[in-house]
Amino acid sequence: MKLVTYDDGKVGRIEGDEIVRVDVPTMREYFARGGAADAGGRVALADATLRAPIVPKKFFHTAGNFREHDEESKNVNWSHPVLPWIVFFQNIDAIIGTDDAIVYPPDGLTNEMDYELELAVVIGKAGAFFSPSEAEEYIAGYLIFNDITARDIQRREMRSGVFSFCKAIDTFCPLGPWIVTADEIPDPHDLAMTLRVNGETRQPSHSGRMSTTIPEILSHYSPLGYSAGDVLSTGTVSGVAGFSEDAASLYRKPGDVIEAEIERIGVLRNPVISWQEGHGEPPPERVRW
Repeated sequence: MKLVTYDDGKVGRIEGDEIVRVDVPTMREYFARGGAADAGGRVALADATLRAPIVPKKFFHTAGNFREHDEESKNVNWSHPVLPWIVFFQNIDAIIGTDDAIVYPPDGLTNEMDYELELAVVIGKAGAFFSPSEAEEYIAGYLIFNDITARDIQRREMRSGVFSFCKAIDTFCPLGPWIVTADEIPDPHDLAMTLRVNGETRQPSHSGRMSTTIPEILSHYSPLGYSAGDVLSTGTVSGVAGFSEDAASLYRKPGDVIEAEIERIGVLRNPVISWQEGHGEPPPERVRW
């Protein structure tokens, strides 16, 4: 089943070419209740405006789970290795949905906007301190996350080995296009993953290349406590602009379109626009971070 948030915040499930509305005020509440009955009313999927499927209480941002990403970081002598068990909390106010625009920040904040294709997990119920063997019962579904990153800011943050600001700027958290329930993805480690920029493939990979497993990741961070509807990312694959030989030519600019695709889930598509286009006014005076 595919679950969506659409139009003015309605929650629904996709049935064929239509969305069937369900009787909950938010997607988080859907998982907190363990599901919901139909509310009545249908709308054509083509006529609906899809929003970010869910705004979690906590967004567990994990990184370093694909060895290939750590290996490519060595191309640019990154200050710290990008290994498993990196975690921080994402800024949920930065979440946008499919077809929403990523707004390029004011000049001086960043000039190195990068992309990172990731598989994200939706937590289905509250829990803490559970083992990898118990983790599967907490997985409600999966969706796509494009972890937009300001590499110039990240390099400065990484001097301490910690990064967060570089990934938490407004609109830097595309999530979607919908939630695919776990029963439709029997093996999340057997999914083709591809990110394209303006139709050109940049990140071709596969979820089977993780150096750890999703149950291990979920268990490892379970002492922090999960709520129903929380989201956990699983890290990006190789092919990011910032670790390439010619990074400057590959960073994103207004006018670009980024498509993040994961097998069995779908395509998360986001255009990049200028500050002026996004806000209807000139950017603030030059900002240095």
